[in-house]
Amino acid sequence: MGKRGPKKTPTPLLKLRDSHRVSDRKNEPQPDKTIPICPRWLNADAKKVWAVLTPKLKKMGVLTTVDGNALARYCDAWARWKKMAKFMDTMGEVYTIKDSNGNPKYLQQAPQVGIYNKLCTTLAKLEAEFGLTPSARSSINTEKSSTNKEAGKGRFFSAG
Repeated sequence: MGKRGPKKTPTPLLKLRDSHRVSDRKNEPQPDKTIPICPRWLNADAKKVWAVLTPKLKKMGVLTTVDGNALARYCDAWARWKKMAKFMDTMGEVYTIKDSNGNPKYLQQAPQVGIYNKLCTTLAKLEAEFGLTPSARSSINTEKSSTNKEAGKGRFFSAG
């Protein structure tokens, strides 16, 4: 069973708010914010997605070295999703089931449609984790790369 309740507020945001909860997170891991190495096992389409996304996620400040596996899953799922979409564009979403006389009996959904739909769900979850949707971005707060002395309580107590 998963964890209950809303997701935790990111520690950098709690620091900016000067929250007392920051003291509860003393041992929180701080992964290196560098682009992970693209796995060799990804197919060509997935590697293209990786190449496009990694600089964007780095610029957004949401990509770290430990995110490589999640990003690889996203890229792989996206490539497979695209393959299923191409299949449906070419072959259609249903096929005809015929009776023993060769007469049409009913239409059956192609298995690729179910695969496509499951991949859509997987992609949506991973997109939310990486802030790749408008609503997901509204809930992500990242620290600016440059330090700002005017942030937090420091702006009231700075000398000069």
